[in-house]
Amino acid sequence: MMKADTRPVLMRNVGIFAHVDAGKTTTTEHILYRSGRIRSLGSVDSGTAQTDWLDVERERGISIRSATTSFLWKNTYINLVDTPGHVDFLSEVERSLRVMDGAILIISAVEGVQSQTEMIWHALQTLRIPTIFYINKMDRIGADAERVLGEIHKQLTPLAVPVTAPLGQSDTFRGSVCIWAGGEAADAAGVRGFDAASAVEKLSELDERMLERYIEGSPIEAGEVKEALRRYARQGQAFPLLTGASSKGLGIEELMQAILDYLPEPGGCAEQPLSAVVFKVERDKTMGRMAYVRLYEGTIRNRDTVLNATQGVEEKVTQIRKIDGRRAEDIGVVMAGDIAAVCGLSQVRIGDVLGRPDAVPALPRLAVPLLTVQVHAESEQQYPALVAALQELTDEDPLLDLQWLQDERELHVKVMGAIQLEILTSLLQSRFGLKAAFGQPSVIYKETPSRTGEGFIAYTMPKPCWAILRFHIEPGERGSGLVYQSTVRGEQLLAQYQNEVERRVPEALQQGLLGWEVTDLKVTLVEGEHHVWHTHPLDFAVATPMGIMQGLAQTGTTLLEPMLQVRITVPEEYGGKVLSDLVQMRAEFEPPSVAGGRFSVEGKLPAATSLDYPVKLSAMSSGRGVITSSFAGYQDCPPDVHAERKRRGVNPLDQSKYILAVRKALSSS
Repeated sequence: MMKADTRPVLMRNVGIFAHVDAGKTTTTEHILYRSGRIRSLGSVDSGTAQTDWLDVERERGISIRSATTSFLWKNTYINLVDTPGHVDFLSEVERSLRVMDGAILIISAVEGVQSQTEMIWHALQTLRIPTIFYINKMDRIGADAERVLGEIHKQLTPLAVPVTAPLGQSDTFRGSVCIWAGGEAADAAGVRGFDAASAVEKLSELDERMLERYIEGSPIEAGEVKEALRRYARQGQAFPLLTGASSKGLGIEELMQAILDYLPEPGGCAEQPLSAVVFKVERDKTMGRMAYVRLYEGTIRNRDTVLNATQGVEEKVTQIRKIDGRRAEDIGVVMAGDIAAVCGLSQVRIGDVLGRPDAVPALPRLAVPLLTVQVHAESEQQYPALVAALQELTDEDPLLDLQWLQDERELHVKVMGAIQLEILTSLLQSRFGLKAAFGQPSVIYKETPSRTGEGFIAYTMPKPCWAILRFHIEPGERGSGLVYQSTVRGEQLLAQYQNEVERRVPEALQQGLLGWEVTDLKVTLVEGEHHVWHTHPLDFAVATPMGIMQGLAQTGTTLLEPMLQVRITVPEEYGGKVLSDLVQMRAEFEPPSVAGGRFSVEGKLPAATSLDYPVKLSAMSSGRGVITSSFAGYQDCPPDVHAERKRRGVNPLDQSKYILAVRKALSSS
């Protein structure tokens, strides 16, 4: 591995993304082998893949954490991030997307475009990340490149431009060939859409000069077409498409060349002030917390003191490493455009910005945990160790959102699904030596104000205290979250007190009238008053939840439930049963379609009514039914659905009891 200060000038940061089982880790393994980075091929099935290094990944043959590796290819240094494909680990995908300059989106030649493929594609487009499509598993029975290309053009983008054409399909597949290669490429042209003319036709949609010549029938040289594709691909306007069979190493070298040809170099200047983001945190037995950092500007060297702008603290770097699975090397320095693991930042968390935030891109929001579950220790004595272990895992995946209710002796985490629960159980056992049991997962509902109203609180007793607040509360659009503003002038309520109120409003909305988080609302502070002698800043920490809850009691709240966007495909004879099930689950669905003996239907259904449906569908259809799902937001529950959660702590509506409880907590903290 190279020292960062002696690396080649050329560099790429590339993420590999796909739906589960499309072949990301196998593709990564063959790329590393072909580049000479590893000497022997591992495999997912045998648990020897370089980037699946956690014990639980090797046992189960799935990736649960994103893995960063690097290699040298044709004098270009490439950081490659292999991401999980299972929807339960979407948060890892989300964080990896943020730090990539280019992406490879792998699609199975058999299964085609699946739900998570669409979700990742949407995120890549939102962030304008240049992307290469790679149709994998061309050697499998049922592979159909023409059908999958059609799905990509219809469901993802019409500007996917084939670069290689498949030589055969299924058991006759013998590799891929460049569409401009002449004789052999002509043999492959039997697969419609994979030819030079199709590439020209697609690029003509972007390039006026090429369009004119295409219409006139003037010859266009292969070199011109490739140069145009390179230009538009690096701008994220056109998307090169290749075919292959990674498990046999077919199409791998063409894919590696495409990374160099069509994905951009990272920007940034090593001489500028530092601007970097932490996208992953791991704990090392000897070095403690390791922060995986992507630098957009500047340089970090061993023993540098860096500012954590998110937390407002400065910490000293003790070591900078390049990590490959279980292997690590101290590189001493990391510069703009590169990715490395930084040790010594003991307070760092995922998402923290180091240095200036100017150059750091926004975080895409893909992963939304829809289930909450209670964790039980094997014995009462094990709770402290279990809390510490789950806190460490929450540092690595903040969406777990660990809650330890000390008075009730209860532990709660948020999860994406059943597979994640199995993995958490396994991790607690193998990594921490703890046996834990998880309760029955329950759906995370939310609340929203039913109508407009006001909340008022005059917190003036028992003295010394003085905080008067009036909030205007109104419902917002679905998905709008919390919008907060103040119309109170500084002479009425000092800025320091207003800042305290603004900080406490989101906390106050964590538990509404039914115990769920309150969302999709606008809260406006319309009146505020402090006392020159009697007011303490913490008075507003006490008063805000009482004012907010008093307002919610006046507006009432409506229960919101999480919805899933689903696509169900089954053999035609099961279509009627599926429609009956959808009606029972309170689904809203489009008219179904039937093609090639397969029945397909798309729609939205409540997460609460469909938790067990994938298992039920598989049993009903003898394993031949497929359901893909993605989060589709929250919407109002029907009047007959009621879900209430036990409140944690004292309800601010019981003002005298709440004041006593909070003042005692504040004085003891």
